[in-house]
Amino acid sequence: MLPLSFAAADEEVIIKKIGGSDEIKRHLEDLGFVPGSPVTPVAVRDGNVIVKVKESRIAISRELAQKIMV
Repeated sequence: MLPLSFAAADEEVIIKKIGGSDEIKRHLEDLGFVPGSPVTPVAVRDGNVIVKVKESRIAISRELAQKIMV
């Protein structure tokens, strides 16, 4: 398992675990980051990680990406 921020670009990975406080977990789940679901890192720009989740592209901070284990 490694943090989402270290996953290779354009390679679909499966979310294994989400860390952080309950508030952070809820926020990420609202965005579509749910354990067991696939995500595809697209790029890292200006400290943000752009990720394709459920046919949408979402930019999250590197800090949040570190809490998503794939």
